[in-house]
Amino acid sequence: MKKNNPNSSIQLETDPFLKRAYKLLANYAKAMGTICCVLDKKLEIITESRTEISVEKNICLYCAQYMDPEKCPEKLHPCNELHSNAVRESYRYGGTYIYMCDLGFLFWTSPLYTEGEFQGAFLSTGFLGIDKKEVAALMFRMGKGAVPEPEIKKRLSNFSKGDSKTIQSLAEILLICAESLSPNGSEYYKALRRKAEQQSGISLKIEAIKNSFKADETTPNYPLDEERLLLSYMRKGDMKNARDMLNKLLAILLLLSGPGQFKIMQLRAIELIALLSRTVISPGYDPEALLRTNNYFYRCIEDSKTIEDVADILHLAAAHFAWRNYSYQGIYHGTSLKKAEHFIWDNYTRKISLSEIANASGLSPPYFSTIFKEEMGENLSCYINRMRVEKAEELLLKTDYPLSKIAGDCGFEDQSWFSKIFKNYAGMSPGRFRTKGGMKLPETQEINFSTYYNEIIKK
Repeated sequence: MKKNNPNSSIQLETDPFLKRAYKLLANYAKAMGTICCVLDKKLEIITESRTEISVEKNICLYCAQYMDPEKCPEKLHPCNELHSNAVRESYRYGGTYIYMCDLGFLFWTSPLYTEGEFQGAFLSTGFLGIDKKEVAALMFRMGKGAVPEPEIKKRLSNFSKGDSKTIQSLAEILLICAESLSPNGSEYYKALRRKAEQQSGISLKIEAIKNSFKADETTPNYPLDEERLLLSYMRKGDMKNARDMLNKLLAILLLLSGPGQFKIMQLRAIELIALLSRTVISPGYDPEALLRTNNYFYRCIEDSKTIEDVADILHLAAAHFAWRNYSYQGIYHGTSLKKAEHFIWDNYTRKISLSEIANASGLSPPYFSTIFKEEMGENLSCYINRMRVEKAEELLLKTDYPLSKIAGDCGFEDQSWFSKIFKNYAGMSPGRFRTKGGMKLPETQEINFSTYYNEIIKK
């Protein structure tokens, strides 16, 4: 685990967020009997964690003392690359990552975020991943015989072999700790896990497409057949095949766009949003509601920064339109949900309660709340807030009403609460949104085309 140089004359003040993280992690370590530390943005151990990691149970001190200088040129930073890569992998795997070091000790890590920005990471160890005798032999070999076997056994007496269920549980609890530090933390890490699953699906499609190329081919043709199949699956409400086909479409578009063409990917994604929305056009549909929804997803695409963001927005849009197209036809409570939605649209400008909405649907409040979340994919408060934000965005761009009036007209209790909810959904304050005239396509550089997809496309 990497730590700051104690000989440095400059000791930077630890970020307050990381100090809070350290206090939480210290309690986790005591409760779980593990050794933990907090890493900052540069993946260096914060000052407060140094005392904790200096104890005998910290095996990294052994590596710092006896590791081959060629493998560890900086004695203070044993296995730094291993741990740094693990933190990066934890992002890709949805917020937690379990791994084993060269000596056979198990580690697990979770990244720390505030408002979507990386702040550091939790890192924990305390169990063996292989038999204790094997670990002792590896430690003896690393020490080149300089460390007596009884001393090695004494060091290892603090460790037991960790079974997979125990380690997985410890990693999940660590992730819960990380989530608890951020506002809306659980939702953010849920999005991480969702993106990790999407990334895996898209990368498999990329490899399959590349393996199917003919010798004289370099890129696939534009996926018109895949577009038709995607629309067909969505009209049927077959989201399993729809998600799979969307991953294939994205894989083909990535290969067609090539590295460094993130803006092209954004534009193609906007075209796909328009394509997906056509599945809900039928007699009796609400064109204004569809336009509002489309504009919301367009702005999300325009504000995206990575391929992962674009893919996630497209998956969310596909799920939304598939539900809109099929939900009232193929689910048991379709009529009740449709009544509830109409009631919300007619009354969103005032404070409305769960009881009122449930009454309009003809269901009891507890049961309505349950089936709403299951069928809509989000809880009732999130649905209402998102709808109110969409309406607020429209008023911000089309009128010169003061923010207090817009807040009231859209059903928010006060301007302060309006600003907070608006920023959560739109990514900026209402005032800034109005000043910018909405979100425009950002100036992008090749870094926005994620390193992961760059590498897999170039292979």
